[in-house]
Amino acid sequence: MMKRVLLYPNINRDQNLALTQEVVAMLTDCGVEAVVCPLYTANSSWAIPQTLSVSTLDDELDRADMIITFGGDGTILRAARAAAGLPIPILGVNMGSKGFMAELEQGDIDLIRRVVAGDYTINRRMMLDVEIVRGGNAVYRDFALNDVVVTGLTKVVNLTLFGDGQVITSFSGDGVIVATPTGSTAYSMAAGGPIVEPSTANIIITPVCAHVLAAKSFVLASDRRISVELGAVKANPAIMTVDGGAYRNLLTGDVVNVCKSGKETLLVHLANRSFYKKVSEKLGERF
Repeated sequence: MMKRVLLYPNINRDQNLALTQEVVAMLTDCGVEAVVCPLYTANSSWAIPQTLSVSTLDDELDRADMIITFGGDGTILRAARAAAGLPIPILGVNMGSKGFMAELEQGDIDLIRRVVAGDYTINRRMMLDVEIVRGGNAVYRDFALNDVVVTGLTKVVNLTLFGDGQVITSFSGDGVIVATPTGSTAYSMAAGGPIVEPSTANIIITPVCAHVLAAKSFVLASDRRISVELGAVKANPAIMTVDGGAYRNLLTGDVVNVCKSGKETLLVHLANRSFYKKVSEKLGERF
């Protein structure tokens, strides 16, 4: 039985936490404790209502039955990173532009009553482990729900991609995206990569503006170990980002290793829209 839900609003999206407060009242009416844990941003111009008691996500995770996010996919990504490896499902309410990962739109919040009643399923989303190896030593480790991106900051970079130690391709270009199926509808899709059903387990490799005709996307089995080796970059710096977060500088000869993680993200699914319908709606196309 659901007892305690964390509400995780992006206060730049949910102005004055108006929608969050509606859901607080709804959950309280259903006998569920609602704890508001706002996603603060430095440039926010919206104040937290003084009548609202707030906490932080990290402080409340150990007693949470579910997280409900209010914002775009970036808000869900932040919640997923916080809850990675924990049996806490995430329900996204889209207040952004695309919102591929969100299950509900703003006008759907009454469906949260169904969630409280247990009328939902869980989608298990694959994640990736990533490390930067420099001089034979791992100097950085992280994990991703969407993607790992290696790019040049100003000009092209020279990259060699390996799968289980075998060369996949080498090219010069703007960079490469290594994505999960969940991340296939993000940067990977914009760079020309395939849309992959998010409930599957695959690793998608998509070159970005490669200067060679043979550099195409690859969809690989989830048990492959992907390595991206950085060739000579001269004075042009290269970077790695994970789920669009802060970048890490890369040096010539660095290797970025990516593989399926033991962690998963649990997303709430209400079966009111299929993946195909969501893609059609979000991309503005009719199939």
